[in-house]
Amino acid sequence: PGLLDLPPWSPVPIIGAMLVLSLVVETLRFRSPSFALFFGKSFGSMLRAEETTKLTGATYVFGGSFLCSLIALQGPVASAAAFLGLSIFILGDAAAALVGKAIGRIRIGDKTLEGSLGCFALCVFLAAVVFPRLPAFTDVWGELPLLHVVVLSALVAVLELFPIRLGRVVLNDNLYVPVVTTLVALALHPA
Repeated sequence: PGLLDLPPWSPVPIIGAMLVLSLVVETLRFRSPSFALFFGKSFGSMLRAEETTKLTGATYVFGGSFLCSLIALQGPVASAAAFLGLSIFILGDAAAALVGKAIGRIRIGDKTLEGSLGCFALCVFLAAVVFPRLPAFTDVWGELPLLHVVVLSALVAVLELFPIRLGRVVLNDNLYVPVVTTLVALALHPA
């Protein structure tokens, strides 16, 4: 929010509205055959096989982003932690998918070890090289120690590789990984 000179609470209603809109689209997709047909023609090529009968990953990303925006309301350090957690998860998750599809050979469930290593490597790069060059981040957060970089990057890679299960339900990593990463970053930050 500081970059656009918006009030610190502004992401909450914006992301909340995007989440509600996404849930409305998902509801229409499941309940209206004509809307499902339109949605399938427009976005079907971008969906994973399991997303044809379940919520899309984008809806879960909005959910995780909304929860992180609520955490960010706790102050500038929490806001920086949420930015860090969301950024390394979203980009690390994308790296895992790309690397896993391109060179993934060692399967672990429906993911690959190579994808997770790609996720870890990009997260380390972002947290160790990119974030220290963002004045809006370093002015609030200060230095990000290498141990914290490795812990947060490993956390994202491991949680992305091994989804959390509650009984028979597998939680979508797009919902909980950015939140857990944000909370761990906050716990690691010297207050």
